[in-house]
Amino acid sequence: MTMSDSQAPATPEGIATGRADADAAPAGIEARFLVQQGGFTLDVDVRLPGRGVTALFGHSGSGKTTVLRCLAGLTKPTRGRLCVNGETWLDTANGIFLPTHKRPLGYVFQEASLFPHLTVERNLRYGMSRVPATARRVDLAQAAGLLGIGHLLDRMPAGLSGGEKQRVGIARALLTSPRLLLLDEPLASLDQKRKLEILPYLERLHDELDIPILYVSHAPEEVARLADHLVLLENGRALASGPIAQTLARLVPMTMADDASVVIEGMVGAHDATYGLLTLGLPGGRASLRVVHAALPAGRPMRIVVRARDVSLASSAASDTSVLNVLPATVVAMEPAADPAQMMVRLDIDGTPLLSRITRYSYDHLGLHVGARVWAQVKAVSLLA
Repeated sequence: MTMSDSQAPATPEGIATGRADADAAPAGIEARFLVQQGGFTLDVDVRLPGRGVTALFGHSGSGKTTVLRCLAGLTKPTRGRLCVNGETWLDTANGIFLPTHKRPLGYVFQEASLFPHLTVERNLRYGMSRVPATARRVDLAQAAGLLGIGHLLDRMPAGLSGGEKQRVGIARALLTSPRLLLLDEPLASLDQKRKLEILPYLERLHDELDIPILYVSHAPEEVARLADHLVLLENGRALASGPIAQTLARLVPMTMADDASVVIEGMVGAHDATYGLLTLGLPGGRASLRVVHAALPAGRPMRIVVRARDVSLASSAASDTSVLNVLPATVVAMEPAADPAQMMVRLDIDGTPLLSRITRYSYDHLGLHVGARVWAQVKAVSLLA
């Protein structure tokens, strides 16, 4: 369900009813929450971008959903402050607590919870009905187009796949014209095929809407594909917060376990149609990666995910190898991986961070140390674009 399903409509004056705060930043989200529930304490203080996708990442029980509930007003912190793009929704020091039904937000849970007796279109129009016509910033045609559900409008929820239901649920949330969209593990209940079906639509929301999205997940590759900003939560604390590329690269590998990875933002170059290989120029301009991918316009930005387990190291450049990407790199740090028989090596390629997970045997055999020059080898088929 969306938050607006059971709440009062937002007011026409710019949708929001939060108090304008002269001391708050004009853009961005300031969130400080102290919550004590039984034996669990959430104590976070983060500054988040006012647009794009921010991922709240961490293991089960780390506090991700509690943060979302505080943002939505479903949990009232013992102490806290919440400002969303210049509007104060919560300030316990000054006695301000905007109730959930007055917060202009959409909330999408793991299950879409559509009204089973209504068609898809009537489910969507229910979301629209919560907002006065003068305050609507997203119309039905736009929401249906963004989520690719125009052909489903006459269908009943019982006849939809899990991925289709979730896309309808997200569209319904958008039709409340939210100032903030909260997605609480929206892909968790879907199988891999359905996840791959819905991910491109979530990317479209990022690219085409000027609405900040808070996205909860414990799946690193999902986060790496969608997020611009990352907050890592553990035991109710924010261990790290920052742009996705820099933050993923410096996370403690023990936290990431098998899924340690980095995100690289590159620039599309030439395409080899014969072999289906796309060249991606790395930041800095001197190095590039070849990726198995269809042709894209040269010069456009492109994001790829490189998993630590897919990066091997060598002391010299191999010329007779099936690995297409062999890049000169510098070792900047090493630390034990989750498995004591393995090591995580942090690398730098002309300013681009990379992680490599190797055995302790290889680590000792190569004689690795901070400042060592190595060759990072990445199979083109392993890169996730």
